[in-house]
Amino acid sequence: MPIPLALLSSLAYGAADFMGGLASRRTSTMPVVVFSQAAGLVLLLLALPLLGGAAPSGAELAWGAIGGMAGGLDVAMLYHALSIAAMSVVAPVTAVTAIAVPVVVGLALGEQPGAPAMTGVGLAAAAIALISREPAPDRPVLMGIRGPGVAMALGAGLAIGVFYVALGQTSVRAGLWPLLAARTASVVLLAGFGLATRRALRPERGAWAMIAGGGTLDMLANVLYLLAVRQGMLSVVAPLSSLYPGATVLLAWIVLGERLHWFQWAGVACAAAAVALITAG
Repeated sequence: MPIPLALLSSLAYGAADFMGGLASRRTSTMPVVVFSQAAGLVLLLLALPLLGGAAPSGAELAWGAIGGMAGGLDVAMLYHALSIAAMSVVAPVTAVTAIAVPVVVGLALGEQPGAPAMTGVGLAAAAIALISREPAPDRPVLMGIRGPGVAMALGAGLAIGVFYVALGQTSVRAGLWPLLAARTASVVLLAGFGLATRRALRPERGAWAMIAGGGTLDMLANVLYLLAVRQGMLSVVAPLSSLYPGATVLLAWIVLGERLHWFQWAGVACAAAAVALITAG
């Protein structure tokens, strides 16, 4: 069961990013991020009374809050990296680093996925790097592979990895309460950042539906990931959930008619092979 749940979470994450991208074409990015996070928080608050019996410990709520703050830092660092370096380098570096963190932690905790599954994890990393890659950038990568943009991309990837690991430290008895702690922390952090930097936080009228849709899908993805990682191995579930760029680019291809480059199709093929190997392993 953890593998289907992880794959469904990747589809939901990818669809959420697609909706967020559409919303960002109609309004500035900061209100999209803040209000989509807030929409997910509202959905979670409505769902919590229907999920009685949860008894989270203080440590589990703390892990949730750590994951939420890491998610907020990821957004801030990723956007900064994209503003000073080429997306063709930033996106793959962030994505692959995000996979590496939970895989290393999972193995350090004694997980033993097996050779086929580990081969699949490697293919998943290659798939994400290929799918996230952009064609020849409009400008050179600032300061090459050692530039500040790449350092920020690594930081963003580490933050995503911490989010995956933190949620993986919670138990079934905690229910969805760690997600409430995570989302509350991220909303406070991002809204505070927006206010401190005097960013406009009011979305344009035509973007509200897409923002709400993206936030709802993102929270659904978080719930699916949480269920998956509680049943399966962190070193396997996190890479599968991280295949979400594939869903985003395929939706852009189907809905918007955007062209996919040969390396993105190669990434989709690697993703399919990764899923097959991880399932077999």
